[in-house]
Amino acid sequence: MQVTAIVAAGGRGERLGASQPKQMLVISGRSILERSVQLLVAHPAVDEVVVALPPDLAAQPPAWLTRGGKVVAGGPRRQDSVAHAFAAISDQTEIVVIHDAARPFASASLVSRTIQAAVEAGAALAALPARDTVKRAKGGSVTGAGAAEAGPYYVRDTLPRDTIHLAQTPQAFRRDVLAAALAYGAREASDVTDEATLAERAGYQVRLIEGEMTNIKITTQEDLAIAEALARPVGAVAGRAGVGYDIHRLVEGRPLILGGVTIPFERGLIGYSDADALCHAITEAILGAAAAGDIGRHFPNSDPQWKDASSIDLLRRAAAVVAQCGLRVENVDASILAERPKLAPFVDEMRANVAAALGVEIGRVSVKGKSNEGVGEIGRGEAIAVHATAFLHAR
Repeated sequence: MQVTAIVAAGGRGERLGASQPKQMLVISGRSILERSVQLLVAHPAVDEVVVALPPDLAAQPPAWLTRGGKVVAGGPRRQDSVAHAFAAISDQTEIVVIHDAARPFASASLVSRTIQAAVEAGAALAALPARDTVKRAKGGSVTGAGAAEAGPYYVRDTLPRDTIHLAQTPQAFRRDVLAAALAYGAREASDVTDEATLAERAGYQVRLIEGEMTNIKITTQEDLAIAEALARPVGAVAGRAGVGYDIHRLVEGRPLILGGVTIPFERGLIGYSDADALCHAITEAILGAAAAGDIGRHFPNSDPQWKDASSIDLLRRAAAVVAQCGLRVENVDASILAERPKLAPFVDEMRANVAAALGVEIGRVSVKGKSNEGVGEIGRGEAIAVHATAFLHAR
């Protein structure tokens, strides 16, 4: 059974009042969109992910997103965005999961239970039973834009609490059910807030499964504050630090590569890989912070596949190991000890390469070139060494 997940991220979240689409806002180091997409990319039951973005973002999506799934331009309404994504799914897809990008804290278990319910019933959604007494207001709502000016409001009636459920995503559908629901929406020009409503109106029964209190939808500034608290694991330490060190001799006939940059010089560093001491030291630092061994354990010089390997690629692989440990790189700081050549003209390119390998912004990477003041083999120009520190946070 092939399962495709659609992430509905075609809106801009104007109610939040941010200067950018809300799905691109960062919560504890990762964007809302990344958190929601990665949940589905990493899920063992999901075979492909299609993300509907505003047209301008779809034209230039984040690099990490293009590696994890398909991207399509959304439409003016939610169901238009979902329809665009539905048109791009694989022909082999049997079950379609739809998830709001604005719900970054759904669990993998919730996704699994929704998929299973859709397999059994044809359509399913996560929902929470109402815990409070439910009052319907006369004339509108006591919250939302303009509510303060429009009131006062009064109780119209009280609804039976045991019949009320608050809809969430993920929602999941057999392919034929979702196709019929979207066709109904296009035909009837219905403007709805979720695909389960379209399925209901198209005549299908939708099964309810129990949602999660932490599966909040980020709509307001208050939601952002709650999200920041949820992103910080209970009892988690502020962070984890690691230290890395590497040194290589300079020899004739080798290119000098530091931070993935080939630097014009008459000599280069000797080693089993490309001997990029900067990448090696940072790799040691992030692996050390994660308590995940060292560079020799993961990329031993006894393995021919690492012969002359790009150390930027090794750093990227080490960052993946760190991610599997449930950690992310917060920042790195490295000092390159070399008498010659002058490294200042190449530092920003090194930073950019390292940041891309680690999957962080360039502002989280510091690289400095320093002289060893003529002391030792570094001072005599026989070698180059690098000291690095890394700071990691829980993902």
